[in-house]
Amino acid sequence: MPVEPVTPIAPTRLYLFDIDGTLITSGGAGETAYREAVAEVCGSLAPLEGINFSGNTDTGIAREVLIAAGSEPSHENVMKLLDAYLGKLGDRMHHHQGRLLPGIIPLLDRMKERPDCSLALLTGNLAAGAEVKLTHYGVWHYFGFGAYADDHHVRNELGPVAMSRALEEQGKEFTPDRIYVIGDTPRDIECGKAFGSFTVAVATGRYSREELASHHPDFLFDDFSDANAVLAAIAPEGH
Repeated sequence: MPVEPVTPIAPTRLYLFDIDGTLITSGGAGETAYREAVAEVCGSLAPLEGINFSGNTDTGIAREVLIAAGSEPSHENVMKLLDAYLGKLGDRMHHHQGRLLPGIIPLLDRMKERPDCSLALLTGNLAAGAEVKLTHYGVWHYFGFGAYADDHHVRNELGPVAMSRALEEQGKEFTPDRIYVIGDTPRDIECGKAFGSFTVAVATGRYSREELASHHPDFLFDDFSDANAVLAAIAPEGH
């Protein structure tokens, strides 16, 4: 008798990972490349004073820098600054002591082999910058798609972008109650709450566990070194 083809199990939950401070630390490569670009385009580092990189988007930072420098944050000016940044980022990655953060490879491996889990990115990085960073550390291939700073300069607008892209890429609609936004900053938590998803905070970036807890994420971890505990909490099998 002919063997019936096996129908693939469609993923039922979408996991949206931040990059810097969550998956990797670039050892300052990203910020250094940005500072070099600002110095080149604006002629001074003064416009960077007081700007918080953590959880911000590359396009949002560019707009703030240009306004501080007295320039119009037009698309043309923003792209000029970001093109300069991208031109420096790849080289910078080889000159800084960055690393994958604790437990990332085991966690991604376990999630990738689960048919009910879909992995994607929700990041303040430009798509090209995300690829440079994650390719450098060998984890770009884990993620099928993403929502990036190219899509919007306001991080809170990226959740709906990720939902729409999941539908485009996978033909699957994920409702917010089946989506988990994973990051290391209060802005990641705020972003997830903005469109009603679960929020998963990890204290591997610049914010302490206590600081993250004050923003009331649904899940909070010191790091992802215990993949079993993380999966039991955010990806229980059979649910």
